[in-house]
Amino acid sequence: MKLPTDLVRMYKEIHGWVGIIAGLALFIAFYAGALTMFEEPLQRWASPPSALAPPPSLKRTPELVAKVKAAYPDAARGYEVNLVIDAAHPGRVSWRAPGGKRGEHGGGATYFASLAPDGSLQVETQQRSQVANFIDVLHQQVGLPFPHWLAMPIMGGLSLLYVVAMISGIAVLMPSLVSDLFALRIGRNVKRMWLDLHNLLGLMSLPFHIIIALTAVVFAFHDEFYGAQRLAFSDAASRARPMMRAEASIEGTPTITPLQIVQRLRQQAPGFTPHQIVYGQGGGILPALRVQGSDPRYGQRGPTYGIAGLDPNTAEIVDRNFMPGMQNGWAATTTGLFTLHFGSFGGYPIRWAYFLMGLAGAFLFYTGNLLWVESRRKRERKSGAPQQTRATRVLGALTAGVPLGCVAGIAVTLAAAKLLGPAATYGVHSALYYAVFVVFTVWALARGAAKAGSELCVFGAIAMLCIPAASILGGKSLYDHSELVLVDITAVLMAIALLAMASAARSRARTGSRDSVWSSLSAEPAPRFVP
Repeated sequence: MKLPTDLVRMYKEIHGWVGIIAGLALFIAFYAGALTMFEEPLQRWASPPSALAPPPSLKRTPELVAKVKAAYPDAARGYEVNLVIDAAHPGRVSWRAPGGKRGEHGGGATYFASLAPDGSLQVETQQRSQVANFIDVLHQQVGLPFPHWLAMPIMGGLSLLYVVAMISGIAVLMPSLVSDLFALRIGRNVKRMWLDLHNLLGLMSLPFHIIIALTAVVFAFHDEFYGAQRLAFSDAASRARPMMRAEASIEGTPTITPLQIVQRLRQQAPGFTPHQIVYGQGGGILPALRVQGSDPRYGQRGPTYGIAGLDPNTAEIVDRNFMPGMQNGWAATTTGLFTLHFGSFGGYPIRWAYFLMGLAGAFLFYTGNLLWVESRRKRERKSGAPQQTRATRVLGALTAGVPLGCVAGIAVTLAAAKLLGPAATYGVHSALYYAVFVVFTVWALARGAAKAGSELCVFGAIAMLCIPAASILGGKSLYDHSELVLVDITAVLMAIALLAMASAARSRARTGSRDSVWSSLSAEPAPRFVP
């Protein structure tokens, strides 16, 4: 397809400017988002080992619940029966301390209970690690340290720019689509190689990026969309009612046992695997008695689970709004948006695919910034500027400092989660991450892109190796679950990749073109035309 040269040039300008405005923030969103694909393994990795006795059977669980309510009356307001026991859920019954609730920075102290061999009550207090929650919020807010209500609209605006960048990028690539589609020219022309890699990554992952961009816009303006829907399609009485229902609760003691709930749920939804039964915590739109679980055949509303709302006396499924495979058309459509964004379908193969595509997306924005800065320097050179302008130096430094600061900051705060245990609150994780991020960014600005590029890669590799070091110091019990070993293996592989990048950056700084932003050699004066 042949497009007019002027039109291609215009789209190229749009693509470049939109990319440089949104690229650094989107790198953080994609890198942190890739890690959220394994939020549960990270949570288990960061959770301290438990000293509780093995959980009682579901048949004996009512005995445990009765003892918990007698010793801790506040637990009757809301508690969970955990059907899957792991490092993050070490007890059969759990409940949160008064005032502790789920939320943006929530969590609070959580109590886990079990029965000792003699039948006595065992209770353990665990401060749930906030590292996975922090990484998720970092992803949602594209790295911005602002209140959630302020960061989300900014994220939505960046997502819209992201869509513009995709459209303009396709328009730029269209004239050479056939000849350059699978071209990856590796050689002395480093910029050409980066451009080929950028185009290949962008085009091959285009469906994934369209999904992420559009669903991110929906999440960012979620309340606005629902408010407009109510105004357009609801009657006056419906608009007068609050959007969130009052907190629901279960009156008295349920007449059906956890074992009966599991058995009856298995009859109603054979492919649904229950993970947790939640009693009396039905604030907002959630039912008072619900079972959280998964069904790999269908998409799920949450990142790792769907929800079946049950009748407290019969265990019949009465609320299907979040139940995989049983939703009406509108609920299924809404769930589809969450499912496509979270990758909450198809089990671990899809989660690994989303993880790799998330890293590839972060790399796409990184290469885009590299190309833009080099192109800007080339234009300056042609216009007669023998030295890099201050703006080009700053943009080059930020391109090195911001992504590597994000990578190192997340690595350090992950290691801190294991080493500090309950002391690593959300505020501690936030302070550690942003301290490392700011140091890396300031270092890049002070040293320049060429020198800082290799130095920060080495520092980033050291930060990444802090993760397996924390595992070793945290004790061998960490590896009771084989998937947790992958946390450390992935960290080591990424450290090796960063060291390879450091070597390449150092070589380019010493032997590359003097005119490059990434060269540490002084640029030669531009040749002057003498008539």
